[in-house]
Amino acid sequence: MVKLHSSMFIGVQGDGIISFGSGQPDLPPPPEVYSCLPTYHDFKYGLVQGSEKLRNALALEYKGFTKDHFVITNGASEALDLVLRTVGKPGDKILLHVPYYYAYKPLVELNHMEPVLVRTGEGKIDYDDFEMKVHGVKAVIINSPSNPTGRVQEIPTLKKIEKITDDLNIPLISDEVYKDLIYERENYMLHGRKVITVNSFSKTFAMCGFRVGYLFSTDKDIVEKVITLKTHSSMNTNILGQEMAYHATKTPKSFIESHVKIWKERRDLIYSEMVKMGLDVWKPEGAFYVLPKIDDSEQFVWDMFKKHKVITYPGEWFGAPGHVRFSYALDSEKIKEGLERVEEYLKGR
Repeated sequence: MVKLHSSMFIGVQGDGIISFGSGQPDLPPPPEVYSCLPTYHDFKYGLVQGSEKLRNALALEYKGFTKDHFVITNGASEALDLVLRTVGKPGDKILLHVPYYYAYKPLVELNHMEPVLVRTGEGKIDYDDFEMKVHGVKAVIINSPSNPTGRVQEIPTLKKIEKITDDLNIPLISDEVYKDLIYERENYMLHGRKVITVNSFSKTFAMCGFRVGYLFSTDKDIVEKVITLKTHSSMNTNILGQEMAYHATKTPKSFIESHVKIWKERRDLIYSEMVKMGLDVWKPEGAFYVLPKIDDSEQFVWDMFKKHKVITYPGEWFGAPGHVRFSYALDSEKIKEGLERVEEYLKGR
């Protein structure tokens, strides 16, 4: 079996392939996104910090703050990278909870920092382990709802994390790209003196390919340092993408709610079918991922791809060996057909 990496699967389609792989919404962006295209004509460099009107629109969601607390980035990925390079230096320790989004650990290590891993139970943070390991780290990354588990962290746990990181004066990086895709309760937004929120238009508004994300911080010193870094790396984020993102902020809440209803229906389908198959799986509470236990997960992923034309991602990429991540960002009929192929394979092992 060849060594698996995500570039083998991203964008692969056709020829009967069913992909539970990439976390890319298949639902369409809201019509508002395209409303600027007939009249848009700008082509020059934009502000490194990002479009003023987009930042003003975002500030409406963060009461008491202004456009100056935001930086528009090339997706949430650039925001995470810029934040890590701003708050840390080579040799620093960065705390992550396992399973983690597969880019976190490489981003930490590529910046010559050291990941510190906190245990979870069924995807929920073990606060005792967190409390023991948080001392001495340079920053903490929290992802809720989670990629790859779909789990949402408990509010009492999040509040304790807020307090201890604030007491220790440790930056708390909150990756909230799935904050609008929660099935069980409203999102709880982490806040505090050193909280840095990372978000994106990719999931809520199905704008992955436009690569528009942003970061928000109450600490303007962090914002200024991020702008300086971005000036010497990517400069401005795509100006047309930002214009379209601005128009996305005008989307009625009912449109997003209609998408969440579809995600929840798919969650119920894939979860119930996996339970029927006898798989050990945690019920997702948000996002659009599920992470069942499957022995020899890398072999499973390779065999499903080569023999059954089904794409999945091995849990090893997310710090969860013995698990496989399924994205249910595909229509119900494909979910059913894909799971039938999975069941056929598992019965034949």
